[in-house]
Amino acid sequence: MLDRIGCAAFALCLASPALAQEAQIVVTGRGLDVPPGDAAYDVVTIDRARLADTASNRIEDVLADVAGLAQFRRSTSSSAHPTSQGITLRGLGGNASSRALLLLDGVPQTDPFGGWVPFPAYMPGRLAGVRVTRGGGSGFAGPGALAGTVELESGSPADLGTLNLAAYYGSRDSVDASGVVAMPVTGGFLTVAGQYGRSDGFVPIVRPGSVDRATPYEQASLALRGVTDLGNGTELQTNLSGFTDQRTRGTAFTDVLSNGADASVRLVRRGNGQKGEWGWSALAYLQVRQFDSGFASISAARDTVSPVVQQHVPATGIGARIEVAPPVGGGVTLRLGGDLRRVSGETRELYTFVGTSPTRRRVAGGASLTTGGFANASYSGGGWTLDAGGRIDHWTIHDGGLFEAPLSAGPVLTDARYADRHGWEPTGRLGAAYALGAVTLRAAGYRGWRLPTLNELYRPFRAGADATAANPGLDAERLWGGEAGIDLRPLPDLVLRATGYWNRLDGAIANVTLARGPGTFPGVGFVSAAGAYRMRRNLDAVEARGLELDGRWTRGAWSLAGSWAYADSRVHASGAAAALDGLRPAQTPLFQGSATIAWRAAAANASLTARYAGARFEDDQNSARLDPAWTVDATLGAPLTRTLRLEARAENLFDTQVQAGISGGNVVERATPRTLWVGLRYAMR
Repeated sequence: MLDRIGCAAFALCLASPALAQEAQIVVTGRGLDVPPGDAAYDVVTIDRARLADTASNRIEDVLADVAGLAQFRRSTSSSAHPTSQGITLRGLGGNASSRALLLLDGVPQTDPFGGWVPFPAYMPGRLAGVRVTRGGGSGFAGPGALAGTVELESGSPADLGTLNLAAYYGSRDSVDASGVVAMPVTGGFLTVAGQYGRSDGFVPIVRPGSVDRATPYEQASLALRGVTDLGNGTELQTNLSGFTDQRTRGTAFTDVLSNGADASVRLVRRGNGQKGEWGWSALAYLQVRQFDSGFASISAARDTVSPVVQQHVPATGIGARIEVAPPVGGGVTLRLGGDLRRVSGETRELYTFVGTSPTRRRVAGGASLTTGGFANASYSGGGWTLDAGGRIDHWTIHDGGLFEAPLSAGPVLTDARYADRHGWEPTGRLGAAYALGAVTLRAAGYRGWRLPTLNELYRPFRAGADATAANPGLDAERLWGGEAGIDLRPLPDLVLRATGYWNRLDGAIANVTLARGPGTFPGVGFVSAAGAYRMRRNLDAVEARGLELDGRWTRGAWSLAGSWAYADSRVHASGAAAALDGLRPAQTPLFQGSATIAWRAAAANASLTARYAGARFEDDQNSARLDPAWTVDATLGAPLTRTLRLEARAENLFDTQVQAGISGGNVVERATPRTLWVGLRYAMR
C-alpha cells in the first residue's frame, strides 16, 4: 500500500513546483495567520526543538507535555488498541473518541469512523510546531472543538534542514528509523518524510496467565508535501501521506491492522490587512481508512482463549473549507468562511464462534454530514485584545443500519434501518485580554459541540472479558464553559501562566455498565463471569472545574518547561445510569503534570522529562482504581563529526509500572516498561 502511496505522492508534489515562476520566491507552507484574538485564550505551543528531542519519537509523547491533554488510556501506540487513542482536554473524560479537534495543516485528523487518532501516522520530525488551545468553541478551526483544538503544522526547509536521517536500536529487539528530505526548488519546496518502527513488544498483563504473550508491532508512515508560489502572494500546498500500523494485543485472536491514506490541496493568500490586501484560503481533502481487529474471550484463570469477534472497518472522510480575511483596519482582524465534512463507514463482523469458526456475520454503519459557516473578529489596541467568534452547523446522520445473518443457510436475524436524523448547532466563544506591563489578564466563555462518531453509534467492542454495545440513538454532546487566567513575565526569559476553568458537558457519551456476566446480551453476545456488559449512553452531564499552570524559562542553551493540571470532574446521571451520579468519569485523573529540563547546544544536547499521571478509575462505577505513577524519560546526543551524531534515549527510565487498564477479574494491563535506545543521526542544514 505504501508503495502506491509513494508513487502517487511523488507525482503530486512535483506538480506543484513545476508551476513556479522563474524568480526565487520565499514561501512558508502555512495557512492564514493566527488572529491576534487568540491571546485571550489558554494556548500552549510546542516548538521544533522539543519535537526533535523526545525519548519515544512519538507524537503522543510530545502532546503529553501539555497537562490536561490526555488519551483515554495511558499506553502509547506501541501497545494500546488503536480505538483507545482518542484525545481530550480539561478532565471531561472519554470513551476513546476524541473530544478535542486535531488538525494537520488545517485538515481534521481523527479517524472518520471512530474519532480516535492514528498516532503512528505523525512523525514528529516532519513538523514545525504544535499549538494547543484549551477550551472549546473555535469557530474558524471547524466543528468538533468540544474541549479544545490541537494544531499540527508541517515544516519547511527552514525548519527541517536539507536532510535528516536517524536509526535507533532498542530494548526487545526494537528498531526506529526515520528520514526527512526538504528540498528548496524554484518558487517553493518539496519535503519527503518517512518512518519505520518495529519491536518484539512486551507482555502487557501484570500477572500473566498461560495465554498471555508479548505485543509486537510494526509501523510505517510516509508523507510528501509540495509548496509553490503561484504569483500575487498565493501559495499552492499539496499533501499526500499514508501509514500502516500492525499490532498484537497480547493473546491469540487479537491481531490489529490499521491502514490509511490522506490527500489534500490548499490555496493560501495571507494578504496584508494593513495595506488593504485580502487574505483567503481554500482547502479540499480526502481520507481513506481501513481497520481490522480481532477480539477474544479469556477465561478467569487466563488459561484458555477463544475468538469472539473479527471486525473489518473501512471508512472514508471527505471535506472542504473556504475562508476570507478582508482588510478592515483599525486594529480589527476578520475571518469569514464555511466548511463541510462527510464521513462514512461500517463495521463488518464475524461473530458467535464455535471453536475457531464464526457462525454469524454482522454489518452495521452509516454516514454523517456536517456543514457550517463561521465568523471571527479580533481587535488589538491600547493594551486590549478582544475576540468574538461563532459558527452555525447543520448536521445529518443518515443511511444507518444493522444487518445480522447466519453464515450458513438460514433466516436473516436482524435487518434494521435507522431513521435519518438532522439538526442545527450554534456554537461560539468570546474572549478578552488586557496587558499591563509584565502582566496580562484573560477571560473567556465558550460553547462547543460534538456529533457522536459512527463508532459510538454502530460498533460494539470488547476489552478483556468486558463487552460494550453500540447505540444508534445517541444524541450530540454540548458544552458550556468559561475560564479566567493570568500571564506573568517577571523576567524576559520567564513566562508563567495560570488558568482556572468551569465546563459542563451535557449529554456526555459514556460506556455505562448495565449488567455482569455470565450471560448473552444484545449487541455483543456472550459475556463470561469475569466480564461486564456495558452500552454507550448519553449521561445527563459531566461537570469539570480545574486549574492549569504552565511555565517556561530559557537562558542560553538551558530551558525549563513545566505544566500542571487539576481537574475535579463529576458525573450527573439519572435513569439507567443513576448509580453513576456524583462519581468521576472513567479514565479521568485529578492531577496530571509534566516538566522538562533541557540543554541544547550546536554540537550536543541532553534532556530529562518527569511526568506524573494521577490516579483514575478504569470504569464508570469507580470500582477499579488505576494507581498514580511517576515516570522519567531522558535523551542525550553527542557529535561524532560535523554532520553525524551519536544519540541515546530512555523511556520510563526507572521502569515504573504504569497501569493502563483493569478488566474483569481485576486483570491489570501496564503501559510501556523501560525502553532504552541508541542510534545515529545524520543531519545537514
